[in-house]
Amino acid sequence: MQANFTGKREIYLEVAEKYESYIKLGILAAGEKLPSVRAAAQEMGINPNTMARAYSYLEERGLIYTLPKKGVYVSSPESGNEHETTLTIEAREVLSSLKDKGLTRAALATLIEEVYGK
Repeated sequence: MQANFTGKREIYLEVAEKYESYIKLGILAAGEKLPSVRAAAQEMGINPNTMARAYSYLEERGLIYTLPKKGVYVSSPESGNEHETTLTIEAREVLSSLKDKGLTRAALATLIEEVYGK
């Protein structure tokens, strides 16, 4: 993504606004993985700290979310809360792993009752 900066606002805000418009227009779809901070900064010709600040701004607004060691993704508009989306994705990954290791549905149900109560 190339950006032409106007210089009228802080660069991180201009970058964030560009991403926001792409998300709202559907150019960047929900669940789509975004480039790493370093890669995006290099592509735009800006400092990685500036790019990190833009991503933080977008995350605060619920437009993107970060999965540690996995990357940065566009939030689902219907989720309304990027944290719930992150938790759902992480839970799905953990559950898939437990299933692959042989945990049965019944055993999982028992564990859920133990943790959450009946």
